Amino acid sequence: MWTYDLAREQAPTLDHLRRMLALTRESGYDAFGLYMEHRFAYPSTPWAHGTGCVTPEMVRELRLEFPDIQIVPFLNLLGHFEGFLYTEGGKRYREALFEGMQACPSCPEFLELCGRIVDDALDAFDSEIVHLGGDETWQLGQCERCKERVGGSQSAVVGRDRDSAASEAAIRDLPTANPRAYLYASHFLPLIERVSKAGRRPAIWGDMLLEHPEAMEAVPKNTLIFDWQYFGSCRESSGKLLDAGFEVVACPALHTYNAAWMHLEKSEENVRQIAADVSALGLYGLCLTTWECGLFGAYDTLFPAIRACGRTLSSGSPRGFLDEYRAESGAHEEWARLMGVELERAGRMFSLSGNRSALKCRLLLYSNPFLLWMRHGEELCGEVGDRALGLLQEAEAVAPGEAERGVTRFVKCALEFARLAESARAAYASGEIGEAIKALSICRGIFDDLERVARQTHARIGGSLADIERCKACKAHVETVIRRVKDYGDGSLGYLPAFEILTHPRFVPHDQASWWLVNTWANE
Repeated sequence: MWTYDLAREQAPTLDHLRRMLALTRESGYDAFGLYMEHRFAYPSTPWAHGTGCVTPEMVRELRLEFPDIQIVPFLNLLGHFEGFLYTEGGKRYREALFEGMQACPSCPEFLELCGRIVDDALDAFDSEIVHLGGDETWQLGQCERCKERVGGSQSAVVGRDRDSAASEAAIRDLPTANPRAYLYASHFLPLIERVSKAGRRPAIWGDMLLEHPEAMEAVPKNTLIFDWQYFGSCRESSGKLLDAGFEVVACPALHTYNAAWMHLEKSEENVRQIAADVSALGLYGLCLTTWECGLFGAYDTLFPAIRACGRTLSSGSPRGFLDEYRAESGAHEEWARLMGVELERAGRMFSLSGNRSALKCRLLLYSNPFLLWMRHGEELCGEVGDRALGLLQEAEAVAPGEAERGVTRFVKCALEFARLAESARAAYASGEIGEAIKALSICRGIFDDLERVARQTHARIGGSLADIERCKACKAHVETVIRRVKDYGDGSLGYLPAFEILTHPRFVPHDQASWWLVNTWANE
């Protein structure tokens, strides 16, 4: 199985999804995971149906056209509920105000909603497996309602409506030394049983069971556990889950969320390691995860890597990622090598890490592209930037199609922005206001260019609509900075604000001490 991360702002048409199901079939996968969060039009959540979300009707049409491929729904019924929580209709389910991504497991209305969402999924999908989510629930026990609940008697809490006496007994026997394990298990038990009673196989992620092993005692052993390990072997983690009596699906990843495009070698290494672990441990299966093609990712640039994984797993004979790109064309291989291997070797912010790409986030995500210059200007204007820019120019020259050109253009624009921002800063500091404005005007034009790329990606493969709006927001902020340079670059305030302050969205003239920054409590 491989999973398509619909939740990170993808807006595919039926034809886009057909391409992905065809890829699934030709690559030898037996299932296609649709990781949905808020991007599926559940009948029970009409207040959360964002533009371009996948509908039950689309899924039913695909099932008719691809009867040999299971389409497995990946729900999110506690953590990663943020797409619901930050709407007016869903904010009442939150664990904390304006913070995090978890709903409250002690909110009766949320528990009722989860049941309805499960029923919606059971109706729309006919797959054997129904994945209930459950990963990264780091806010367990944070709100007052949860604190009060775990502080009371277990019998009082167990008194909530349960699907069976077996669940009540399992919760009652759960050790109270770990309240988070209790909150977690008591939330998912009725949902697991709901899926089981419908004749389907319930599944959840394994990270929170490994974090709170006491919860393993309460989770029914027919629950399929998906163990995601993106940076090494799963033998230890999956071994613990096996010892607890569960069947396990091991999950490697394509490293896209933490890369300018993809860390090609690490992705292939991770897939091969996990595949070996699956064989050695006799695990239930393998699920390739692909995360975050918002922020100017493009799913169609990943198709050869997805195909390589599938053919390797289905045939048992290794198929290298670059081999699969070469099968597309020599230009595909050369582009993938430059963007997926050589760019990482440029170092610093292009190196492999476990965090979301700083380049993507600081240029685009926060609507203040000057953060990229402020945090990484020295490296991007120095040797690291020189090496990277040379590689990007080569990649742009050999890019075989619109998808590859768009990804390359985004990364190249990020470097160009950082360098132009530094030129603007130097001119501003020297009193050369005209030169500063000239450099900033080119910066403004960068986001017109990127908006065109984002629109092409949306039309071509159902890419992020938010990226289009992010480009507009960044351009607007650059225009604001241009006005500030015109208004205050002549020292009319009696002082010259530091460029870092002038470019910040919270800059206020005459607040020379920048209280919004110094008094950090005000950031709340």
